[in-house]
Amino acid sequence: MSEITQENYNLEPETITKKDVGLAWLRFYFANEIPHSFDKYISPSLMWALMPILKKLYKNKEDLSEAYQRHLLFFNTQLSWGGGTITGIMASLEVARAKEVYLDEPVTIDDDLIYNTKAGLMGALAGIGDSIDSGTIQYIFVAIALPWAQQGNAIGAIFPFVMFSLYQLLIGYYFSQLGFKLGRTAASEVVGSKMQVIIEALSILGLFMMGILAANYVKVSSSLEFVLSGKKFIIQDILNNIMPGILPLLVVGGVYFYFTKKGLNVTKALIGLTVILGVLAAFRIL
Repeated sequence: MSEITQENYNLEPETITKKDVGLAWLRFYFANEIPHSFDKYISPSLMWALMPILKKLYKNKEDLSEAYQRHLLFFNTQLSWGGGTITGIMASLEVARAKEVYLDEPVTIDDDLIYNTKAGLMGALAGIGDSIDSGTIQYIFVAIALPWAQQGNAIGAIFPFVMFSLYQLLIGYYFSQLGFKLGRTAASEVVGSKMQVIIEALSILGLFMMGILAANYVKVSSSLEFVLSGKKFIIQDILNNIMPGILPLLVVGGVYFYFTKKGLNVTKALIGLTVILGVLAAFRIL
């Protein structure tokens, strides 16, 4: 370890606090998609988020410039689970690197390690975040607000947007602090056994909410009826007595089956569903 002289004393990194990490997360949250580009994607957002921290760590302009360049390489992930966690981890790694630079020690936390950490985490965390946030949480808020929207209450349109934004803000803040505290091991905490239980519980809740939405808001009924031995049989009444909601369930199940086999092509699914239902309606089956 080299001796710290008066000459390099002024280059000593400042202490990075939870407040600094929280500010970095807020900056990333609000700038997430603003500088989106084809070659860098959202890396400028991460670099801008980390700028106040990097300025506290690197007093030498050359070191600061290199730090900026490190975080301008290709980067793309989900906002809260990926962005929050990686923001905290990057802050933690930069703190460790800045100490090595200041003490003139061999730099073990080099550019490759920092970028490879980001590259290794951004896809995995994005997959979890997209499935939980976009695939479950936002639809729970939509399901809660649907009755208000049907009644013409403006809160039905505002509630999902506000609550989902607030949820992402808070959970991203939690993950950024976790990432800073645990460093690279934070990723294992995010995908660890406890978090997996929470993820599984949210997935089950999401399935319940989708079932409720399908049963209450997907309206499909049969107009088919016939007379047998002088008695009129109405198919929809029979279905209501035996399995209420079976037709909406079949429609939703058919769309889900199409997506699992053909991919998430919403336009083709809508066109195909419209044609099928139109033909069935023309023959007075539905």
